Amino acid sequence: MTLDGQIFIRPGRAILWFVPALLILLGPVSAVRAESEHANDPHAHHRMVASSSTTERSTADYEIPDLTMLDQRGERISLPEFFDTDRPVMVNFLFTTCTAICPMMASIFQQVQRRLGDEAEKVLMVSVSIDPEHDSPEALAEYAARFRAGPQWYFLTGTLEQSIAVQKAFDAYSGDKMNHAPLTLLRDDENGKWIRLDGFASADELERECRAML
Repeated sequence: MTLDGQIFIRPGRAILWFVPALLILLGPVSAVRAESEHANDPHAHHRMVASSSTTERSTADYEIPDLTMLDQRGERISLPEFFDTDRPVMVNFLFTTCTAICPMMASIFQQVQRRLGDEAEKVLMVSVSIDPEHDSPEALAEYAARFRAGPQWYFLTGTLEQSIAVQKAFDAYSGDKMNHAPLTLLRDDENGKWIRLDGFASADELERECRAML
């Protein structure tokens, strides 16, 4: 509408024009803010992965590296001898200062331990630290106590080189502890094959796998 040569926009039409324009302008700002928040949160990747519930199951053959590491009690563990057992074996990778993926994986192991009851001692449970420079035996002992780990659940640490070697042996190395993804490995001594579960395997799923091996 015009009046004395000036252009006027009806209030209703002004709102219809202004709101989409505002959204277009704010979109890049929100994206930049989200990217900035992601950059400032070193555990953002972990929280994103933790929100995923998909699990991929496969089988594989792995060669245990000839290394000697330390458990949460400070005892020396020869990996070839340690894994040379007729017990079912369940393995994951974590670090104690992780705030998303690792506590969830440890909690799932704890639930499996509780569900198995007295039979839990028949399963060798192993959590390998991917941050051994921080995760001393003492730190792992505190972490083990936090999740009420039984005597069948071992937490292993060593040098950074040893940790990387173990991760690579199980095809679990991601290059950086902040990029690691949830992974559980199980082995039945009957055929020596490893069951690989990429993603968050539930306590129900792991219990079923373990009971099938007992």
